[in-house]
Amino acid sequence: MSQQPAFKFKIGLITATIWENDGFYSVDISRSYKTQDGDWRNTSSFSHNDLLNVSKCAERAENWISRKLTMEAS
Repeated sequence: MSQQPAFKFKIGLITATIWENDGFYSVDISRSYKTQDGDWRNTSSFSHNDLLNVSKCAERAENWISRKLTMEAS
């Protein structure tokens, strides 16, 4: 896996990070939250209110990967 993401985008507190490894792509989806101490952290656990943005991030990641693979095949 490369050390830098191939692409990264955010919807609200949800972030999708796309990684490329020899033509294979994987996606990490996480939610940012603030601790009581004011520090920002990430989790892969989502509440009901997060699910629409999670699905939008997954769809956008799939679209980005599909376009990238189509361009690479040309």
